[in-house]
Amino acid sequence: MWLITGLGNPGRKYSRTRHNIGFMVLDELADRYNIEFTDKKEYRIGKCFIGDKQILLVEPLLYMNLSGVAISNIFKKYPVQTQDMIVVYDDLDMETGKIRIRKTGSSGGHKGVQSIIDNIGTKDFIRVRIGIGREPGVSAEKYVLSKFNKDELQVIKNAITIAAEAITTIITEGVDKAMNRFN
Repeated sequence: MWLITGLGNPGRKYSRTRHNIGFMVLDELADRYNIEFTDKKEYRIGKCFIGDKQILLVEPLLYMNLSGVAISNIFKKYPVQTQDMIVVYDDLDMETGKIRIRKTGSSGGHKGVQSIIDNIGTKDFIRVRIGIGREPGVSAEKYVLSKFNKDELQVIKNAITIAAEAITTIITEGVDKAMNRFN
């Protein structure tokens, strides 16, 4: 069983902000595979198959910095292994729309990823990072909670499509092939 989690913040106020790109990618996957989400207390969850692999799509609803609490509870409830978890999230230090896949690594200062590491006790899970850029003179906190500007929207739509394809490739062909194809 695979767990794909997209990081973001719950609620309309944050729905199309830069920090919610993980949710946007999961919504794209849900559209592609006709997945309906069910709301639970700590997360939204959807289930499907991609090829012959059973998939859980999870959007934590405890705000970014507490994402790991929801993910830890998924691990307690479902037979998921950390090597079969993909976390999709924004990256301030990458050019807008750029995608990077990694097998493991640190949180890189991302508090949602750090929360997952702290709560599941390992950094060994697959990451799909999507660049959101950075605006000089604007604090990181303010920037990640802002919406994409008009010029960035097409770039982000393309990045979401490519990220969904990359995730499908990870599941059906392996992370190495996905890294070679999409990094």
